[in-house]
Amino acid sequence: MSTSNSTGTALITGASSGIGFTYADRLAKRGYDLLLVARDQGRLEEMATRLRETGVKVEVLKADLIDKDDLDTVQQRLRTDASISLLVNNAGVASVGTLAASELGGLDRMIQLNVVALTYLASAAADNFSKAGRGSIINIASVVPLLPERFNATYAATKAYVLSLTQSLEAELKVSGVRVQAVLPGATRTEIFDRSGMDLSKFPAEMVMEVGEMVDAALAGFDQGELVTIPSLADAADWDAFITARSALGPNLSLSSAAARYKKASAA
Repeated sequence: MSTSNSTGTALITGASSGIGFTYADRLAKRGYDLLLVARDQGRLEEMATRLRETGVKVEVLKADLIDKDDLDTVQQRLRTDASISLLVNNAGVASVGTLAASELGGLDRMIQLNVVALTYLASAAADNFSKAGRGSIINIASVVPLLPERFNATYAATKAYVLSLTQSLEAELKVSGVRVQAVLPGATRTEIFDRSGMDLSKFPAEMVMEVGEMVDAALAGFDQGELVTIPSLADAADWDAFITARSALGPNLSLSSAAARYKKASAA
């Protein structure tokens, strides 16, 4: 028989497979009850049956986060359920091909899921958690914003949004007691590649991480208090140097006068 755990409930989107299901498995072992959100009711029920073997409570909520009514249902649950203490904002899709050749309906669906739905749910969780003075939000981004020239333009842009949102949200919630983390996986062996039409077998084997290892690393980064976790980055000093270089731009990003290099030389 399932019993409630003091850790609270983790709401996980895209929970029926891949990264989402792996987070559910790991969080159940950490003592979280689970609220699993995905479109496929059958797969959700199958995963829930497996996860209940850990002894935690598992609830499933069928929702297509591109559908406004379904999204409203999930965000209202996040705003009002005091038992929820962790949001894993994982649901997302990828795409291939150039922006010019893309089918616009597909791009709209990707932006709705990767950006709009993620933002609504992060907002709902931030509202609920900050009022309670506790809770955590984990947003699954990607490494692609760090090398956007090498990837599909719109997908990279949606994940850059997730990274930026998380960094800004952390600053907003700093004194609230709410934790925020962005996870930036590289190529990870999940169904997202098949769904987007990408062939994972064409990636060099040394570039592809197994999903369990990726999630375990992400949770280790969470335990270490990281705001941004890149599971394959060996030296955290490299990320720190990137942030330091970015911060050095700050004093010159907004001034009353244009830089001298943009002004024409005075006539002799």
